[in-house]
Amino acid sequence: MTSSSSPPSHDAPAPLSRRGFMGGAASLSSLPLLSHAARADEKDGKQQPAPPDDDPAHYRPVFFSEEEYLFLCHACERIFPQDENGPGAQALGVPRFIDRQMTTPYGRGDLWYMKAPFVNGPPELGYQLPYSPQDLYRGAITPINTHCLMLHDAVFAALSPQWQDEVLHALEDNRLHLNDIPGAAFFEQLRTNTLEGAFSDPAYGGNHNMAGWKMMDFPGARADFMDWINQDGARYPLGPVGMPPKPDPYSASFQNEEG
Repeated sequence: MTSSSSPPSHDAPAPLSRRGFMGGAASLSSLPLLSHAARADEKDGKQQPAPPDDDPAHYRPVFFSEEEYLFLCHACERIFPQDENGPGAQALGVPRFIDRQMTTPYGRGDLWYMKAPFVNGPPELGYQLPYSPQDLYRGAITPINTHCLMLHDAVFAALSPQWQDEVLHALEDNRLHLNDIPGAAFFEQLRTNTLEGAFSDPAYGGNHNMAGWKMMDFPGARADFMDWINQDGARYPLGPVGMPPKPDPYSASFQNEEG
């Protein structure tokens, strides 16, 4: 693992625009995944009702370990942070979306051409690594945390937002290599899946409460919205709708049909 540039000072302000790559208000910097209110109630000994099944804050990962999922929560939040436009990746359920995607044929690389030779080449040759999305996440997160421990004496999720940004920038610029996984390849996988989770249909686990669509005035899965196209930027007057809740897109029958 290598990184060629010095991280910014702890006093350096974080970028503040979602339009910039790392912008936005502060990410969730505390390690526990529960909300502040839930942690306070636990401390006071209050017994809380069971959380709703669709609450991203109470989701427990299926594919990722707790440590890997904690990295995912903080990394996704830095890529898609909460700001004045709307919620960030954690509130949108992006880590949950990625975790669930890893259990599908996509996550296993079943839909990719994965035969040798694997060669470095121009971008138009496409993806040239022998790793599925599962392999990329499993092969990258632990080395990133090891790098952070060696450099900062803390795992990625425990770093300040500024230091988290520096690690992500090092990956994006390919200055940080994760054994034989190029940092830039892992960063692109993470960035792509983060955006997919923010704007996918909620049936897939992300875009919680369709908040990603609401930020964009996107109508969702409406059968007909022809009356509002070509309106020279006029705001769409109706809220979005999602796909019907059944069939479950993660059910075995649905996955078989997709394959």
